[in-house]
Amino acid sequence: MEEKQKKMMILGASALQVPAIKEAKELGYQIILVDYDENAVGFALADVKLVVSTLDQDEVYRQALIYRPDVVMTSTSDGPVRTAAYVNEKLGKRPDLSYENAFCATIKSKMRDRLKECGVPIPEYYAAADYEAFSEAVDKLEGDCIVKPADNAGSRGVVHMDYKVHQGEQLEYETLARKESAERMAAYYRAIYHYSRGNARNGTVMVEEYMHGPEVSVEIMVIEGEPHILTITDKFITPPPYFVELAHCEPSRLDEETQERIRKVAVQAVRAIGIENAPAHVEIKVTEDGPKIVELAARLGGDFITSRLVPLSTGIDMVGASVLLATGEAPDLTPKWKRGAAIHFISVSNEPSGGEADIWRVPREPEAPQLAEGMLASVSNEPSGGEADIWRVPREPEAPQLAEGMLASVSNEPGGGEAGICRAPRVSEAPQLAEGMLASVDSRPGGEDSETASSGQQAAAQAGVITRITVPDALYGLEGVEEIILYKKPGDRVKGTRSSNDRLGHVITTGETPEQAMELGKRVMAQICVEIGKPSE
Repeated sequence: MEEKQKKMMILGASALQVPAIKEAKELGYQIILVDYDENAVGFALADVKLVVSTLDQDEVYRQALIYRPDVVMTSTSDGPVRTAAYVNEKLGKRPDLSYENAFCATIKSKMRDRLKECGVPIPEYYAAADYEAFSEAVDKLEGDCIVKPADNAGSRGVVHMDYKVHQGEQLEYETLARKESAERMAAYYRAIYHYSRGNARNGTVMVEEYMHGPEVSVEIMVIEGEPHILTITDKFITPPPYFVELAHCEPSRLDEETQERIRKVAVQAVRAIGIENAPAHVEIKVTEDGPKIVELAARLGGDFITSRLVPLSTGIDMVGASVLLATGEAPDLTPKWKRGAAIHFISVSNEPSGGEADIWRVPREPEAPQLAEGMLASVSNEPSGGEADIWRVPREPEAPQLAEGMLASVSNEPGGGEAGICRAPRVSEAPQLAEGMLASVDSRPGGEDSETASSGQQAAAQAGVITRITVPDALYGLEGVEEIILYKKPGDRVKGTRSSNDRLGHVITTGETPEQAMELGKRVMAQICVEIGKPSE
């Protein structure tokens, strides 16, 4: 008698879910894919396509009763973690994470409460259900804090609020009356609050202590409640006020003593949340008081960290291990080698913080920038003099964790007959510009616009339309360049980099050491040109 084919229901069919889908198919499972986006790229691999929101727990459970999957899992998305736990409990399957604990792994306020109860190092925090509570929390933290939605991911709605900087800039204007200054400060508070709350599914906004120091993530597999640390990833993010990840590198270059302290805190956090049989992605800031938890996820890390960097750096197939673990089998977590691996994300304007590159000189704008909803833009590193009406901003790396269902335009070919290789600038640090600041990019090869020509690019626009993305053919054949992928194409609108969804593509590189992998990635990024034009009215 022929053995019945087993079924696996995977929640999410975006580009970042595809590796897990492929692994499940290789294990011989019939694949039932669930995603709200009928055009999600993963659906091309599905045996059964269900256009259903992965956040709709009751509907996903109803579909599970119809199709009777042997395994229900998700790979890199936070929201579906709760749904998978809910459905597995209702079906009476082996718990990877209880439904109760799934809330602590995905709702930041509950996560903070659980970690605090268990004595895990975390920043001071407040959960604000309304504007009044938000305002009080900001005052308690003396106006220097991180504001974020309690239940979202990918840097959506995350912003650094600095009362002192804003107040100081306002007080420079001696003509401002005290009342007017107070009114503008109140507008600043409300702009920040509504921006973050607009990205909060449950309406709760977190207000947290702003932690200073290097940021890393710890990639973990938990088997029968025992955490197994595979590697530590160095992270590079945009400068404040937004915090979008623009590059990752493995293994970490921090000293071994610091790494050991990081491992200890990561293990504490995983055990506190109650993960039993699942991957974990733990983000940590190394502060002067020691490592503290930024966030934790009971899933694989996104941004191609676990699907690409971990296997390139260690030889461990972390995606395959997670799928195998979901089926009830113990995966092989033995490292095969130790090499450097890095990913840089192509963005419109932002550079990672952390001293990875040169400071960009930013010419003055003749007119004050349009401020988004009353937020005050902080402009720095301006050369003296000059009447340039263009902002020279770097374009460094780092690609987004693609939102569930987001359709990426993937191409390994440069832009065909649109020729003209543009010498783009070296990656570097640069100021974050407020949404609405207009800039333009000169993609003419070998131009003669003084400083701009020497870097090959005048600027990257914060808002506009992509008119061309140029990737020189020679880059694809360089030793150590694993892939160059674009998510955007000419004609797509861009608005700066506020969340991971705003990134334009990525470059993955390898080397004998993490330093070599990062340096190669920066050299490749320096030759990729993004040309931005003004949006048509």
